[in-house]
Amino acid sequence: MDASGSQQLFDDWEDISDSEFLNIPSEQQSIEPQCHLNSESDGKHFDSPRASTSSMHNRNEEALRQETVSTKNVRGSKRKGLHENSFSPMQRFFKRHLNVTLLCDQSWCEMKTVYSLLKPFVKRKEMQRAEVQIGKEIHLSREREIQDIVRVEIRSREDAEAVKLLNMLHMTALLEAGERVREFPVFGVLEGVFVKGVIDEVMYNQKGELVLNELKTRKQNCLPSSAQDKVNCFQVGLYKLLFDGLVRGEVKKDHVLNHLKLRSGQVLGAGVQAHAKSIGVQVTTFEELVDALLITVSSSDLPCIDLLQIEYYHQGSSGPIGTRVAPFDEAQLRTELQSHLAYWRGQREPEGVDIEEAWKCKSCLYEQTCNWTKNRLQVSDQQADHASS
Repeated sequence: MDASGSQQLFDDWEDISDSEFLNIPSEQQSIEPQCHLNSESDGKHFDSPRASTSSMHNRNEEALRQETVSTKNVRGSKRKGLHENSFSPMQRFFKRHLNVTLLCDQSWCEMKTVYSLLKPFVKRKEMQRAEVQIGKEIHLSREREIQDIVRVEIRSREDAEAVKLLNMLHMTALLEAGERVREFPVFGVLEGVFVKGVIDEVMYNQKGELVLNELKTRKQNCLPSSAQDKVNCFQVGLYKLLFDGLVRGEVKKDHVLNHLKLRSGQVLGAGVQAHAKSIGVQVTTFEELVDALLITVSSSDLPCIDLLQIEYYHQGSSGPIGTRVAPFDEAQLRTELQSHLAYWRGQREPEGVDIEEAWKCKSCLYEQTCNWTKNRLQVSDQQADHASS
């Protein structure tokens, strides 16, 4: 049973599982609510924590100007951006937390991630591409193979988050009973930053190992390039860190309340409380539900994730392409994560791809406006002129 809200939500908990379609339309040339909480608008709205559309547009224009100034110099030269703007990207983009998909996009190309935030209308257009929509439909279809959708009316941000936590409680019990679950939310503090995501599938295999399975649908009937495979391995590695932290009891109530700016004493709506009772959970406030979830997961029989695998399906035939077991090196994973977070904390300027991966730029919607690309071309021209002189 999968509960979903009956109002439009304004957070970005859910990950886009088929993030590869956001990265590269064709490898030959080489979000926000989406999965678990399938909300729909019924004409009612509650206060959004975000700014209005016009003010957000103005702020994005200002952020674009600041980022443009800070990325005019090539790598290795002295930059002024950090001294001219005292706000970190987390502050400039109003981020209380980061999600796994955003970090994966950053792993593909950091400059593209920045431009997608500065120019959200381009991002929205990209999300409407056929490949992305087909991937979302396949994920939803697989989810509904084992889970029914139950509509729950929500009245506040706390209600919206509560529905997700109730889903986690329900799926924890299913996992303990040996069943498989899909679209399992995870969250926690990684390297000092609150990170959220949604795991495609968690199940036990015949060896009794707890397996994290990530579904990727592809337009091409072949396995992905090594560059995309690296991003996918980074993604499932982050999911493992978050899941393991929950079952180990490393996630604290204050992490959830403080990072997401939620009201601990907020009384849950009647619809949410009714749904909670239907699955055997007796809670009245949001804080009570957070306590119940964290205690239940950390005291459960669930182990840490034993095996990471990525399952590739062909969109055209809906048939399997292949499955890869992803390696997990925690030290290496955290080193890469720390590098990504250095940008969000304002400790360095955003960087584009290295020259060896410049092929990624050919399919990027921001190629014509990307300062990193322009600077790289200017340096190449200067080097060519110097060599010929």
